Amino acid sequence: MSKKIQFSLVYRDMWQSSGKFQPRKDQLERIAPVIIDMGCFARVETNGGAFEQVQLLAGENPNDAVRTFCKPFNEVGIKTHMLDRGLNALRMYPVPDDVRAMMYRVKHAQGVDIPRIFDGLNDIRNIAPSIHWAKEAGMTPQGTLCITTSPVHTLEYYAKLADEEIAAGAEEICLKDMAGIGQPAFLGQLTKMIKDKHPEIIIEYHGHSGPGLSMASILEVCKNGADIIDTAIEPLSWGKVHPDVISVRSMLKNAGFDVPEINMSAYMKARALTQEFIDEWLGCFINPQNKVMSSLLLTCGLPGGMMGSMMSDLGGIHGTINNLRRKKGEPELSVDDLLIKLFDEVAYVWPRVGYPPLVTPFSQYTKNIALFNLLTLEQGKGRYAMMDDAMWGMILGKSGKVPGQIDDELVELAKKKGLEFTEADPHTLLPNALDDFRKEMDENGWDYGKDEEELFELAMHPEQYRNFRSGQAKKNMLADLQKAKDAELGGSVTPEQLAEFKHAKADAVVAPVKGQVFWEFQGEGEAAPAVEPYIGKAYREGDTFCYILAPWGEFVEVKAGLGGKLVEINAKQGSKVQKGDVVAYIEREHEA
Repeated sequence: MSKKIQFSLVYRDMWQSSGKFQPRKDQLERIAPVIIDMGCFARVETNGGAFEQVQLLAGENPNDAVRTFCKPFNEVGIKTHMLDRGLNALRMYPVPDDVRAMMYRVKHAQGVDIPRIFDGLNDIRNIAPSIHWAKEAGMTPQGTLCITTSPVHTLEYYAKLADEEIAAGAEEICLKDMAGIGQPAFLGQLTKMIKDKHPEIIIEYHGHSGPGLSMASILEVCKNGADIIDTAIEPLSWGKVHPDVISVRSMLKNAGFDVPEINMSAYMKARALTQEFIDEWLGCFINPQNKVMSSLLLTCGLPGGMMGSMMSDLGGIHGTINNLRRKKGEPELSVDDLLIKLFDEVAYVWPRVGYPPLVTPFSQYTKNIALFNLLTLEQGKGRYAMMDDAMWGMILGKSGKVPGQIDDELVELAKKKGLEFTEADPHTLLPNALDDFRKEMDENGWDYGKDEEELFELAMHPEQYRNFRSGQAKKNMLADLQKAKDAELGGSVTPEQLAEFKHAKADAVVAPVKGQVFWEFQGEGEAAPAVEPYIGKAYREGDTFCYILAPWGEFVEVKAGLGGKLVEINAKQGSKVQKGDVVAYIEREHEA
């Protein structure tokens, strides 16, 4: 009898690995019945990490979107699943216990069946509580192994983690090959080890296409007992995303597996709808590089979905590095030269910070350490001269235990800075927070929502939720969309949308998140006079004003609003700001 293989459509991750935003509620409502009609999916990824954040950034209530998207799948028995970042839950930084526990109650009530619980460090202490809370809420917890290739990530290492997750109550195991660098033979052996010991456990494989190994990996894990394969559909398959279900099905069918048929008429309709969403607005925020596979990803191990933000970061320091090189009489570097240097620096840094699996948020932290090293090396300051609290938090153990050893140079540097390493269970370092958020909801007169989902949203994404409630998020998104369409497509938003954000006079340049201010990533301390903004400098509508390095390691671009003349600067290079702080004031030109 042929081994049966089921398919899951990672519709959330398809978009997450391609661009900034997810489809709107009305678009998700349109695509859901078509996905069902395809007839080949036993599961669909409906939400999870980043989904809700970006819905808020787009000015849309993510709770409505999740309920709407899950409902048709619930009605026909297709399982829904979500991406859960363990200690970080749905965001990029740690979440208090009471908020994490609440998430499972809310998500189960909204129609989500399975949380895929992972930890960026594969630390069971960050995974086990989530498994418990998920079971308590009536969900099916899926424990996850973040796959990477390093001397410390052995078969025994992963088999032990799988044992620990199953002992904690995980009913399934996912091999999360987030960068697509897992070696096929290794993954096949690992699948067999887990299945031989735990034959009742469902194994799901999730592999990105980036460096091109994922199809071979799919075949190997299926030959060794895997049950479910994550897949994508055109036009958001391959590239840095996932293999297309048509190709995966063809390969497995010809290898003798029992695989479901695909309703090609429905597939083509889903393909057309997805392209329609791209053409309407989502494509304005998709980096073309994310549609291209690259074997270079094997050398650095970074997830392909990071390529867009990484290229943006490189663009930020490219001019600065070449200015420094010109002053030293050294040849300038092309962007490709700098990209290879960054990959090499990641390869240098990664083992020295303990081989954290390069997945959110530790991929960002490791990349940022390497990125800043390139800059400070050019400045003659050496490595590790520019690291923020989030990067040090990973090294010091505040987010969990790294799999390898921290380099002696970093240990000594931490001592000089008066920083202490910890072995404390990370979740014990966070006080409960729901009471404070209840107080804020009450003071604002905000309804807690069905199943307290609005309270949950504020507690999980406080900055984004406040901007959503104030209407500022929608205005910001429309302004970004206008700029993107004008720059890339030559189009424009509707007159009604344009009027909506034009009405908001933006004299204050406000920090959208807390973090450190950077002018073109010039380095720590004072910015170079040649690039520091000056009083009287003119900005056009939508120009970049500065960048803020957020606590979760992401560079957040701060816009100059509707443009005008700079009249006051309230922050210096490297200075720390809180969300909502005024960084500067720009005076708009008087209209005739």
